Order: sequence, then structure tokens, then C-alpha cells
Amino acid sequence: MLSILIAEATVCDFKEALEVKKPKSWLKSVSAFANTSGGTLFFGVDNAHNVVGLADPQKDAEDISRLIKERISPIPRFILTPEIDEGKPILLLSVPKGTHTPYYYKADGIREAYIRLGDESIVAPDHILHELILDGMNESFDSLVSKYDAKDFAFSSLRARYRKWTGKSFDDSFLVSFGLVEEGTNKLTNAGVLIADDCPLRQSRLFCVRWNGLTKAGGLVDAIDSAEYTGSLILLLANGMNFIKQNNRMMWKKTPTSRIEMPEYAERSCLEALTNALIHRSYLELGSEVHVDIFDDRLEITSPGGMVSGKNIQDLDLSKSIISKRRNPVLADVFARLGYMERQGSGIKKIIENYETEPNYSAELKPEFFSDSSQFTVILKNLNYGKSIEKLAIASEKLAVEPQKVAIEDAINSMKANKNTKSKALMLFREFGYEGIFGRQDVASLTGESQTAAGGLITKLKESGIINLIEGYGKGKYRFSENQVYQQTK
Repeated sequence: MLSILIAEATVCDFKEALEVKKPKSWLKSVSAFANTSGGTLFFGVDNAHNVVGLADPQKDAEDISRLIKERISPIPRFILTPEIDEGKPILLLSVPKGTHTPYYYKADGIREAYIRLGDESIVAPDHILHELILDGMNESFDSLVSKYDAKDFAFSSLRARYRKWTGKSFDDSFLVSFGLVEEGTNKLTNAGVLIADDCPLRQSRLFCVRWNGLTKAGGLVDAIDSAEYTGSLILLLANGMNFIKQNNRMMWKKTPTSRIEMPEYAERSCLEALTNALIHRSYLELGSEVHVDIFDDRLEITSPGGMVSGKNIQDLDLSKSIISKRRNPVLADVFARLGYMERQGSGIKKIIENYETEPNYSAELKPEFFSDSSQFTVILKNLNYGKSIEKLAIASEKLAVEPQKVAIEDAINSMKANKNTKSKALMLFREFGYEGIFGRQDVASLTGESQTAAGGLITKLKESGIINLIEGYGKGKYRFSENQVYQQTK
């Protein structure tokens, strides 16, 4: 009987006897269960799951009920159930997740809220306590109104992405309907602050590093490539993916009729993982940021904040649907409208499925996920690491299936310009290709820089022969020069 009861309980704690004089030993678990995902306390059972029984279960039940009402605030829902196991009486105290968080233990001059971390009940860190407070108010961080006036911020990256995805212009009224601006006050919500071009939140940053080797201490040269990005979440996503693409080498092999491309990392999986990291992270942790760390054998994306449910992702069955509660529902909705993610919360499933379609995939290369109360990490294995190259050819940079594409990237990398300028030029090419026509405003919207800086980038590309002025589309419109660049670099 006990094994069945334990199997039915999501989280369990075991107490040989009821501590009445020192009730904090078990009341902190009551607080933790109510604050996270619920759980069950078994009284009359030791930690080895041996049934020892209770001497007076009726009195114990009365004391349990009394102490919860006296020392947990607000009073959580709970169910006390007497059971007989192996002929001995035990008590089951079931506490579901509460809706009026946080639930505090208050006694002896102490007022503390607890959460579950593995099989322990620990004091909630400040950022989690703040989330519990918001949750109890039925609010989220991204929905709160900030101190910033909407008139002081631009949304060119949002406008450009919306037009690209929908083919329509972004109307100013959408700022309110998207939940980015509070109607009446014209103040930005925190979601609006995070989407604005010049996002002022210090903790909204993205750090990317390509490490030399399998750890962060790779030898004489620890980091091969690194970058730090700030600004709109739309730009963080674009810049982060650009960094990943630059460090995602490609293998290929010929077949009688075609060539099979084999990237180190499935690009769509990387996009899903990075999008989830930026949208579902905790923004209540000051001094935190999202990290992309690329090693020889893996790519890791780490974001602040564990799962909202309080569960650990590594303890869940990923083959089944995972019911997810969104930490930042406004941001999630905006990114769904922009085509970056789906509203069903299927990110983890898509990360795995996209990996499974790659030619070099095998079971041991399945993406891995780890979380605790403070962070969430996605580990994507290098699909080509350790693979024999006897029958495979490695492209020098990106795959040379399209010679003109390799040529344009070689031409950009050969420009007399700094690394940041080259990165912006590559971003521009990947956005517009050879067919797209753009001007200074388009460049500013994509890169998040001023029109003066955008004009400087256009000048450098024009002087290098990489873009040409196009007539008939208005003043100052350009297009990447396919034939000219290819002739220069082949």
C-alpha cells in the first residue's frame, strides 16, 4: 500500500513521528509544497520508507491541523488522510500548490517562505520570492508597468520583424494591444522595455563565447571568439543566432546525385533554445544574463531562473507533453506574433525533433536539459565531433553549396573594417540576400544602430563593391552585388 501511495505523490517527505515542540522541521515542507508544485508528508514512515506507525494518530492529526493554521500564513489547502499499512497507522498530509503565494512559515520571530529543491525544502532566494509574490497577485514581471515613457523609446526592430513576418506595417496602436504600453499613461510595461531598441535593463544581456577545447580553460587561448550583446530582445536573438552560425562549421559528403550537408548543430534547435532562454528567463535576478557557450563537443545555452513549476526538467519524462507555465506571458505572446515561437509551449519537443532529423544524429547525441531553482540549461551535442573524415570533406567556412554565398561572406570578412562592422554586414546579407532591396532606415532597424551608423555601414559595403545602388525604388536603395562579388573572390 505504501509504495502505491508514494508513487501517486509527486513529491514526498517522511517523518517517523510528529515533531510538536520543533514543528519547523516539517512545516517548512508544508510551505515549500504550497509554494511550488505540491507534495505529501508521510507521518509514521522513516526515510528508508519503513512503516513504523504512530502511537496516537488522532492526536497527531489534531496537532498537525492546529500548527499549520497557527504557523503558516496564509493558511494553505491541505488534506489529512489516515491509512493502515502493515497493520500500523500512518497519516498522509497532502498539500497542493497554492494560489495565494508566497506561503510563509512564521514563528519564533521568523517569517520565511520555502521552496522545494530536489528532496529538500530551502528558504526561497530573493528573486524566487519576488516571483511568488507576483504569482500570488496573478501578475508577471513582464506585465508590470515601468517608469519609462513610451515616447522616449523606438521600436524599429519590432517594426522591421513584424513587416517581414506579416507583410504589413506595424501600427502604433499595436503597442497597447501587444501589452507593451499601458493605455492612458503611455508608460512602457517591462515587456515594452525589453522589446524597445535601447533596452535600459542592465540584466537583459547576452554573452556568447566560443571556447578553445572542452572546458572554459582550454589552454594558452581560452576563448576563440566572444561577444556581448545588449538592446531589444529581437536584436539579442538575431545577434545570438548570428554568433552561433559563425561558429557552426559544416561537414558534407557527396552522393551520386547530390551533396549531404552535416552541420555541427541543428540551426532550428539552436533558434528554439535561444528563443526560450530569452523569453522564459527570470528578469528579477539583477546582474544576470543569458549565456551561449560553444565548446568543441557541445553548445550550452544557460538562462537565469528554473522552471516556474519548481520542478527540475531532468526529472521529467520528455517523451510526454510537459505542461508549462510561462514566466513572461506577454513576451511569449509577442514572439509568437512575430513567428519566433508557438503558443502551445512545444519548444523542448521541437529542439529534440529537429536534432533527430540531422544526418549524423544518433541516440547518444540527443539534446540534454538541466534545471534547478536558479537556472535552466540546454546542452546541444556537436553532431560532427569525433566523426571520421576519411569519407567526408570539411568546408572551409560555411557549406560551399552556393558559391556566391561563400563569396559574399569571404568578401565581407575581407573588408577593412572591425569585427563588429563585419558582423553587422553579415547580418544584413542574411536578412536581405541578393534579392532584397534596402536603404539606411532598413539597416538601422535591423542592426539597432543610428541612421548615421547605418549610413557608414552602407558606405563601407559600397566602397568594397559588395552592394550596388539600385534605381527605380526611391532614393538611396541598394542590393547585394552577386556577380561582381563572386568574380572578385573566386
